[in-house]
Amino acid sequence: MLTAGTYRWGRFVFRHRVAVLVVFLFLVTVSGSYGRDLADRLTQEGWFDESSESVAASKLADATFGRDTDSDVIALYTAPPGRTVDDPQVRAAVTAQLAGLLREHPGEVLRIDSYWDTALSGQFADASRTHAFASIGLRGEGSVTVDNYQAILGDLAAAGPGTGPAGTTVQLAGLQPVVEGINTGMQDDIRRAEMIALPLVAILLYFVFGGVVAALLPVLVGGMTILGTQGIMRMLTGFIDVNVFASAVVTLVSLGLAIDYGLFTVTRFREELAAGRSVEDAVARSVATAGRTVLFSAAIIAVSLGALFIFPHGVLRSVPYGGISSVLLAAVLSVTALPAMLAIAGSRIDLWQWRRFARASTEADIDRGIFSRLAVWAMARPWVVIVPVVLGLLLLMVPFRHIEFGGLSEKYLAQDNPARMAQEEFDALFSGFRTEPLRLVVTGADAAQLSDIRIQANATPGLTGPFEPAAPTRDGINVLEAGLIDDRAADTAIAVLRGIEEPDGVQVMVAGVPALERDSIHGLLDGLPLLAAILASAALALMYAAFRSLVLAVKAVAMSALGLGATLGILTWIFVEGHGATLFDFTPGPLMFAVLVLIVTVVFGLSTDYEVFLLSRVVEARAAGADPPEAIRYGIAHTGGVITSAAAILIVVTGAFGFSELVMMQYIAYGMIAALLLDATVIRMLLTPAVLKLIWRPGR
Repeated sequence: MLTAGTYRWGRFVFRHRVAVLVVFLFLVTVSGSYGRDLADRLTQEGWFDESSESVAASKLADATFGRDTDSDVIALYTAPPGRTVDDPQVRAAVTAQLAGLLREHPGEVLRIDSYWDTALSGQFADASRTHAFASIGLRGEGSVTVDNYQAILGDLAAAGPGTGPAGTTVQLAGLQPVVEGINTGMQDDIRRAEMIALPLVAILLYFVFGGVVAALLPVLVGGMTILGTQGIMRMLTGFIDVNVFASAVVTLVSLGLAIDYGLFTVTRFREELAAGRSVEDAVARSVATAGRTVLFSAAIIAVSLGALFIFPHGVLRSVPYGGISSVLLAAVLSVTALPAMLAIAGSRIDLWQWRRFARASTEADIDRGIFSRLAVWAMARPWVVIVPVVLGLLLLMVPFRHIEFGGLSEKYLAQDNPARMAQEEFDALFSGFRTEPLRLVVTGADAAQLSDIRIQANATPGLTGPFEPAAPTRDGINVLEAGLIDDRAADTAIAVLRGIEEPDGVQVMVAGVPALERDSIHGLLDGLPLLAAILASAALALMYAAFRSLVLAVKAVAMSALGLGATLGILTWIFVEGHGATLFDFTPGPLMFAVLVLIVTVVFGLSTDYEVFLLSRVVEARAAGADPPEAIRYGIAHTGGVITSAAAILIVVTGAFGFSELVMMQYIAYGMIAALLLDATVIRMLLTPAVLKLIWRPGR
């Protein structure tokens, strides 16, 4: 379906191809240069619901007493064999190290409490006196705390089990070592995607196109998108906190889509050349058809990501800022720089070709292909296809009923990660001491009222011990702390604490990391219906605008919902129920709460994206006079190969993240792989033609 505006634009790009390419190469190069220090400006902030009671209580407590630093860094010391932490040499060496830390890093270290402080000697060591620990509180908040942790690492110990003073073994647990493990893992994932995925995609495209030039052009678009996105994300860090997790997700989505857009455009260009058109006409028609579809696709993805703005979590809000910018950049490059490259390459698009694969398919070749035959077969027996496929997808959804959600945890790190090993050993040795306790923030209570509140709070099930004051009363505010035996029981404990009867003029608020995480989880779950409504409404509106058919729009949303539900069921079966945990080397457990929302948004957007490419060719054939069955066959035949190739490319890109040591990134990678496999095969090639045959009658 050609439009005059996009066709004229294609001709303009052809005539000014060198200038267009130079301008965009210059722009993305400048952007990439500007964004060279992006990694240093990413944060670990934004995981919590800023509108929740727990965040309000935490801010009040922090403003009154200062930030709770007890869980920043836990240095766990293990005495040499045959000795204890009370050994004079051990005591002298460790206390000298900790004193030196305070002396040499006054700007980074706020306080140190350790077993070797007389007042704490009965609390910070195990019964055998083989193990003892020091709690190191850091100055600052957010990324400043992370920087301060980095500054003291060299003087404290290596980031992992290492030889400490007097032959002790030092392990680092607590919030900052875990955050550092996640941060490092994210950065490694981004580098792996950029350094490994691009060459692998180039090899895959060589087999798709059979020529070096044709294979390299989509990869060049992907590389230009990465460079441009780097600068965009760097600019955003001047206005908002951009979480490193969001940066990794943006890299994954934008790189995959940029290469997919390049694939669609190059494929259409080669089809036009194979049909005997001139290079200028082939470029113009490619922009007017594939280019127009790319722009609609980018709009759908952008709107899908924009739906994340309904959530108050900083990590989720930084995804659409970066994601929308990068996806739109990929679309712009696909209708500017890429057509310019195609115009320059011209008939040399198949240069350095492998003849077995290089020849572009003609109309007759496509009509005889497997995808054409699949479409005809599915339309000949629609109910035979629809019933088992839909039942199979519904069956895949069943495990989702066992979904569990959790917050940031050392269990998202690899089993041999030093921070995870240290945290697990610390928790086992000191089960009554939790680095992330529940906190009660009480305002306006006198001594008798506070005592009564403590009595009620101590009746809460699942506590490691009674609630104790975290600091003396200040400005009528008290903070009480107690650990949880099992964080999975946090909902019950928080509900009991929030049920405490408040005397007149007294307010009792629940804070602490367990409450922050559970409030964030419930906030996300409460927002899911609105997210689903926005995604569905936006997809319906954009699909109707693209194809002027409400039936096609509703069908597209229904297909995307089926694929999404099946994907979530597969993820739950693997990562929560633990099937394949040994094979994929991860610890099964609750799903990271932010990941669910990201998967819902990204997978829904991608599946609708493929629907746009398929239906664009169906509508194109219908506009040319084909009846509905022929238009459906034509659309499947002409997009089956390219959609399958596009899915394979995205699988390669996401597969790079599948090798991550972080379980949360494996969630996203394997979730997208499952969604792509389902979407590009049974949904798009079998279910779609069967359903269209039933609902799209002549005259519609």
